[in-house]
This record gives sequence, C-alpha cells and structure tokens, in this order.
Amino acid sequence: MACAVVMSGLLPAPSVAVASDLVAAAFADHARYLAVQALSYEHGEGVRRDPEHAAVLYCESARLGEPEAMYALGWMYANARGVARNDAYAGTLFAMAAFLGNPHAEKMLRFTGPYTGEVPDCLHPPPETLLEAWPADELIAAMSGERQRIARLLVDLAPRYGIQPRLALGIALAESNLNAEALSPKNAMGVMQLIPETAARFNVRQPLDPEQNIKGGLAYLRWLLAYFEGDIALAAAGYNAGEGAVDRFRGVPPYKETRLYVERILAFVRNQRHPYDPDVVSPSSVMSAQRLVAQ
Repeated sequence: MACAVVMSGLLPAPSVAVASDLVAAAFADHARYLAVQALSYEHGEGVRRDPEHAAVLYCESARLGEPEAMYALGWMYANARGVARNDAYAGTLFAMAAFLGNPHAEKMLRFTGPYTGEVPDCLHPPPETLLEAWPADELIAAMSGERQRIARLLVDLAPRYGIQPRLALGIALAESNLNAEALSPKNAMGVMQLIPETAARFNVRQPLDPEQNIKGGLAYLRWLLAYFEGDIALAAAGYNAGEGAVDRFRGVPPYKETRLYVERILAFVRNQRHPYDPDVVSPSSVMSAQRLVAQ
C-alpha cells in the first residue's frame, strides 16, 4: 500500500534484532521461573500444596513457550489434577511439548489421543497484552488536535481487531502521518491509505471517513498477520506492497520503499512477532517454505 508520508527519526534496524533477542530471553527466563513455581505448588514443596494454582502457573508458563510446563499441564488435564479432565486439551499440550523436544510427551499421546488444536482459555493471549505498557499517552499528547483525535481513535479500535496499538499506530504514522485526508499518487486514501480495491475488499464504503478507514486498515492488518502467521516484517511488507508481492518474492520484496518501510515498522514496534488468529485465513505458502528451510 502506497505511503503518503514516511516516518523519520526511528531506531536503526540493527537495534531491533538486539532488542528482540533480549525480550525473547527475558520471556524464556520468566517462563522457566513460572514452571518452577508451579512444580512447588503441585507437590507442596516449600509451600502449601495447591494443584489449582499450579495449573494456573503452568498454563502461563506454557503460553510463554515452556515445553516442561506444556507437559505438566497436559498431565494435569489427563489425570484431573487441579483441573477437570480433558483429553483433547491434554493431547494438544503433549503434542506441543513433544514438538519442542520433551522426551516424555510423545509417549503420553497413546493415552490421550493426538493433537486436536483445542487448548484451555488460559493459553490464549489475555486481552491486556493488546494494551501494551508503553507511553502511548505521552506520544499522543504531543500531537496536534486533529492528529491526537485520530491517534486516540486508532488506539481504542486496535484491540477490537486483535491488533496491538503500537503496531497499529506505527502503520498509520508510516502511511499517512495520521492525516485523514491524505491521498497518494496511487489513489491510496485516508489514515490507513486504503486503495479502492482494499477498501472494497473490507467493506469500507467511505474511505475518507476516519473511523471507517481505520477499521478497514485494521481488518486488513489482522488478515495479513494471520496470512503470515504473526510475522510482522512480512505483514508490514504485505501492507505496503500487497500480499501478492510477498508471495511472489517468497519474503520481503526487493523494493527500496518496501524494505525501508519494513525496517521502520520493526524499529517502531520493537518486536518481530505478533499474536494472530489462525481462523481468519489459511497461511501463505511462504510460511511452510520457511519452516522447511528452518529444518
């Protein structure tokens, strides 16, 4: 999607990878800490035995990617310890743990059945994570009146589409600098710079109406995140150049504008992954190709 205005003054791209690695390490450490705490409550080691609280801790640890917690929570669901028995949940958790290298998990699948995709509610990202602890108010307060109103509308609407406000704001700043009347040479319109085809695709009847435009842009961004399985770089590239270009080039297209756009979005959000809803759309073939390369 064409940009009417491009952001400036953001962090250089190399710092994004460093920040992302540090964040990932911090989450991994916290996940392991939660698993250790859960084990203590499960068996009453140094604390009062509390299987229900152990299950809560295991689930949060599993949500952060700890395979030992996935296995332990699967065992609790398989044996009704601290939670109601649910073999579908247990099978999914054991399969996830086995995929991540837990040596005991695959054996348990004989008793619970295979991966079903069903997981307890606690494994879904809590709504609070979409409201991120970052100084949005300070950033918005420094804006002029109309841009401030647009920014607040965007930040309020983003979680309804499963989009972190920081990413939504980064895209809107890159696209139009929050100008509701922006019009590019390629006929991209409004805050989220919707071209007529995209506006029609996401049922935006009045592209220059700020709320309709933002909703259409967020709907498209949600679709892109699902299509590229939460990969922010590919989703941003798709927003800028179209998902078809990303598919053709099997990654970020070699267009200078698109590459600069992606770097700036990554620098602004300071992350490379985003939660996504797999029910929105089947993933791009690019994702399966990337998994094969990773193997």
